Amino acid sequence: MTRILLTLCFALAALPPSFAAGADCAGNPNALGTERVLAVDPAQNPAVGRKHFPQTLPLQPKEIVLTFDDGPLPETTERVLAALKAECVRATFFMLGRNAAAYPALARRVLADGHTVAHHTYRHPLLNQMSVERAEAEIAHGIAAVETAAHGGSSATPRTPFFRFPGFASSPALLASLKARDIAVFGADLWSSDWNRMTPEFQRAQLLQRLAATGGGIVLMHDTQQHTSRMLPELLRELKRRGYRIVHIVPDVKKAR
Repeated sequence: MTRILLTLCFALAALPPSFAAGADCAGNPNALGTERVLAVDPAQNPAVGRKHFPQTLPLQPKEIVLTFDDGPLPETTERVLAALKAECVRATFFMLGRNAAAYPALARRVLADGHTVAHHTYRHPLLNQMSVERAEAEIAHGIAAVETAAHGGSSATPRTPFFRFPGFASSPALLASLKARDIAVFGADLWSSDWNRMTPEFQRAQLLQRLAATGGGIVLMHDTQQHTSRMLPELLRELKRRGYRIVHIVPDVKKAR
């Protein structure tokens, strides 16, 4: 029995600090929580999300990866962070360099709350409508700005090698360039269409309907949208009621070493 308990203790200690099961969520024993952490190796997953690519992450039925684009932005990102914290849920934020540079304290808060900080260019241009050289410079500018805001400095290799194309406007040349740099490209398996005007109630119902059709996957939302930030608390509670489970994606540390 003692040996079993020691083994269990070592296993729990090895879990990343961002992991929090619903039952362990302080002040909310009925929280959705984060079911597990998935380490993503760009070499094994160079481009994922079935809306854009043939494959997605190795997820089980009813597992969800929550992702947010375009932030950080005061008020809306803050409201999103509060909703996630209340349910002990971890997400991935694909930040714009210009917003991270404008609100570095908020970028650092996203990181401090245990979320993954990823990359989405500096200005949000459609990269397939410019030269490869200009597009690569735009990507590098965005990565450097986000890394500096969130971590206090940048290097040639981003701490989080995750990138999402604005408008999903990729090109074969840029995909090859990112793959050569060991940066994983994220599309999505479904989205909330929150770039359109809608009520929080309509957005929540639409997203739940799409989740029922896909059975889970990588979900795209925007933490810069008011209706998204307002619908999120009830969405998370409804995900719990319907048996969905949250997967938090992080870089593969073994690969980084």
